[in-house]
Amino acid sequence: MKRSFAGMLIPGVVAAAAVLSVHAIAAEVKFADQGVSGAEIVLGTHQDMSGPLKGWSVPVVNGMRLAIDEVNAAGGIDGRKLRLVVEDSGSDPKKAVLATQKLVEKDKIFAMVGAMGSPTVLAPQGYLLDAGVFQLFPFTAAEFTFKLAPGAAQDRLKFANLLPYVESTRAAVKYMMQTGKYKSPCLLHQDDEYGRNVLDGLTQQLEAMKIQPVGVATYKRGASDFSAQTARLKATGCDLLVLGTVIRETIAVMTEAKRTGWDVTVLGATPTNVPEVPQLGKENVEGLYAAGYLQVPDAATATGALKDWLTAYDKRFGIPANTQAILGYNAVMAFATYARLAGKELNGASLLAALESGKPYADIFRSPPIAFSPTNHLGSTVTQIQQVKDGRWEVVSEGLTF
Repeated sequence: MKRSFAGMLIPGVVAAAAVLSVHAIAAEVKFADQGVSGAEIVLGTHQDMSGPLKGWSVPVVNGMRLAIDEVNAAGGIDGRKLRLVVEDSGSDPKKAVLATQKLVEKDKIFAMVGAMGSPTVLAPQGYLLDAGVFQLFPFTAAEFTFKLAPGAAQDRLKFANLLPYVESTRAAVKYMMQTGKYKSPCLLHQDDEYGRNVLDGLTQQLEAMKIQPVGVATYKRGASDFSAQTARLKATGCDLLVLGTVIRETIAVMTEAKRTGWDVTVLGATPTNVPEVPQLGKENVEGLYAAGYLQVPDAATATGALKDWLTAYDKRFGIPANTQAILGYNAVMAFATYARLAGKELNGASLLAALESGKPYADIFRSPPIAFSPTNHLGSTVTQIQQVKDGRWEVVSEGLTF
């Protein structure tokens, strides 16, 4: 009887293939190979701890610290404890560059994990990758965090686990246009990398549906008065307003729309899908739709490991967990998962091989699992639609793609 060896796992062959794979990676990509000792693994992150995104960054760092406590209490990564160094960018790209240089050159970090904001992640990313340091799971869903340029070996050091703005906007717009029978969509977006990604998502999906937006308006980061933009878009006859905004801008736009009697359906990009929007916006944001990929669990109904996590967060920080806390926690836990998969000889090449192995990371929050390959450094594109009802987000539809 003939036997095929194609599907057999032969230990010696598998081990040899793994070694060859790691060596091939090492020859192609330059690694800093710092921040890993027999006792610890040093991770870095730059966050907005003093500027307009402080409300995002503080819970993100809390979630990261909770994950580090959990990993270290369980013995660390093959006996190595995780140590996190946090630098404040203040949402300023120039400060983010200086923070990154300090983390790489002085703190000797092994990887940058969960850095905050599109412009502040983009500004130092070239320096970081050229230095041979991983850019892992930043808190921006812009394409530059995962898109691999042909021939750019150092791009393989960047991985994204957030739902990307372009893809999630496309999926959400497709769902809304098909189910709501809207005919005149329009867009208001922040004038930066994030906002332009939302614009691209809307434009691409409408082109696929042979529909034209009736209006597009922009605003500068930090703006607080949206009366001119809302008046202009209202005048177009827009019946579906898509927002490339963040927390306070979302609330301000919807408040202005209600004040002027503009009865329009509003769809937010993923940064609007956070608890603070209904908590602070109250009746002004009732009915808001948003793209998202996880719902913050309710402590009153949670059970098992999820309830334990929510209790531990509340006890540690004195406040309930929110979406940002979950994302921060997941960033560190995903790193820990792939660092363990890399084996005891943890270095740049072995971690890259683990990340590109296709093995999934699944969290305790029922989010879609993430997984990567040598040609795909984006973890997932599965989208939900959620809506604010009675002051809280509820899932309307899930498992969406475009």
